[in-house]
Amino acid sequence: MSPLPTRMADRWGRRRSQGRIYWHVLLGDDPHARAVAQDARDRLEGVPGLDPVPPAFLHLTTFVAGSADEITGDQVGVMAQEAAGQLARVEPFTVTLGRVLYDPEEVALEARPAERLRPLMEAAKFATRAATGRDGYLPHGSWTPHVAVAYSNADGPAAPVIEALGERLPDREVTIRSIHIVEQDDATATWRWRPMAEVRLGAS
Repeated sequence: MSPLPTRMADRWGRRRSQGRIYWHVLLGDDPHARAVAQDARDRLEGVPGLDPVPPAFLHLTTFVAGSADEITGDQVGVMAQEAAGQLARVEPFTVTLGRVLYDPEEVALEARPAERLRPLMEAAKFATRAATGRDGYLPHGSWTPHVAVAYSNADGPAAPVIEALGERLPDREVTIRSIHIVEQDDATATWRWRPMAEVRLGAS
């Protein structure tokens, strides 16, 4: 993700509708994640060209398993079992949200330190391969864990967005207790997704 892009781009107009299976850390029930996201929404109020992420859909995308039409429900169950085995000795932990990341298609908060989240990504990679025989992929091609707070729905200058939000918000600590497997159509802003399985950290 670029720290300071010069232009925003329409996220939805560049995507075709396709269901995918994601590994998400769901944060919609976390009061600290909701609070920092609300702070971002308040600062961005009135800035055109943005779709704020609804509080219930706050998430940290960890890994993409693949297309929904290539992964069966039974394979999702195996993915969850394999990930549970990998994460049985990983106890819940905290990450900090506060530093703002900018991409032409989204505005996000970096989750730090990334090293704490790496076991989740590695478990998702292992479980996806074990269950499907195929490799998934990182959503941005590289590992920068983040929580999106708004997506761009228009082409235009980035300066108004950056001026409204800045480069930092007050830090909030968020506790990570589980990771979910979610079926999602990521080509629209209507949030068509369905949690399919939850893997809790530190569960035997």
